[in-house]
Amino acid sequence: MAVNVTVWSENYHEQREEDVRRRYPDGIHGAIAAGLTELLGDRVRVRTAVLDDPEHGLTDEVLAATDVLTWWGHMAHEDVDDKIVERVRRRVLGGMGLIVLHSGHYSKIFRALMGTTCTLNWRDAAERELVWTVSPAHPIARGVPRPLVIERQETYGEPFGIPEPDELVFISNFSGGEVFRSGCCYRRGLGRVFYFSPGDQEYPIYHHPDVRRVLANAVLWAAPADRPGDPLQNAHTPIQW
Repeated sequence: MAVNVTVWSENYHEQREEDVRRRYPDGIHGAIAAGLTELLGDRVRVRTAVLDDPEHGLTDEVLAATDVLTWWGHMAHEDVDDKIVERVRRRVLGGMGLIVLHSGHYSKIFRALMGTTCTLNWRDAAERELVWTVSPAHPIARGVPRPLVIERQETYGEPFGIPEPDELVFISNFSGGEVFRSGCCYRRGLGRVFYFSPGDQEYPIYHHPDVRRVLANAVLWAAPADRPGDPLQNAHTPIQW
């Protein structure tokens, strides 16, 4: 059965900055969706949603039909409605996979699921990033070169204010000397969460074939085996003996 994927992004940089629009004429969400379709074919059904859609494109109906949600945000984290964040959180706890990308580390949904600051050090000097696989047997690392080389990228650095990952798949080092936990897996309730840091809007990261491979692998890893629903709905139901 095909995995139903909703690719979500703010879509603000693409509207407001000509250089980003040239880099991503169909939006960052469009580039991510195209990569998933290219690599996974009929194994996925992909839709896109953006911040300015009604209910941010994340209605109850959309989320109920979503197996894996990818999330890219940067400049408008606080514009995301808290009610939608809670809606997404409940779906993750109920089994929906979530893939959080780049500056999405500071999104409301990631902070809500992590329960920590999710802050980090950063600077933008267009430096080379080497993404090293530290868990080569992990499904997300399948077919990914060691290292995955990104010639120009925003620099992220430790300390990164996240809980200890359940599984650490990738760490990155940058030509300026920083190191960073760039591929982290978590389980929250019945859902799987993957954070992957490469992806600043100033660079064509989501056209990179190896980055696309990571995201395709992550979608298959995060997809639930079934759709058990909302585990909080019956949280106060008495036990029947």
